[in-house]
Amino acid sequence: MNKEALRDQIIARLTADHALLLQATKTSHAAATHDENIPDNKYATLGLEASYLAQGQANRAQEILQAIQKFRQLPLLEFTAEAPIRLTALVRLDDDEGHSRLVFLAPAAGRMLLKFDEVEIMLITPASPLGRELIGKQCGDRIELKSDTAREYEVTSVC
Repeated sequence: MNKEALRDQIIARLTADHALLLQATKTSHAAATHDENIPDNKYATLGLEASYLAQGQANRAQEILQAIQKFRQLPLLEFTAEAPIRLTALVRLDDDEGHSRLVFLAPAAGRMLLKFDEVEIMLITPASPLGRELIGKQCGDRIELKSDTAREYEVTSVC
């Protein structure tokens, strides 16, 4: 799989998300500072709520910018079946029911789903439960994820 193209798609998606958040932040800021939202009593909080929303959106936009920078600087590694899993590993996991999933171990943007080469790939970070389980594993190893029910997966490929 072409990891360079995958990284480019991740950066493009993050860039689009950032642009959307910037527009939402401008809209929220405009609402917060609009003359109609000047409070006329202590219960009129629309302007205050809009300012909180604008600040949250601006913070998220900053996080996305940092994620974009991390992906741009990320060296993409190639893995063999014997190599331990770490950042930039694209891992195929198969469960006992025959379902498989692809995950990309990324420095940021965990839980992002991408359609790449007609395959769905989920980005996970080393801090996530799945990421913590995968770090250091190799092809052929088994992992168990515990949530409401325990699920066991086998690492069937790493690239």
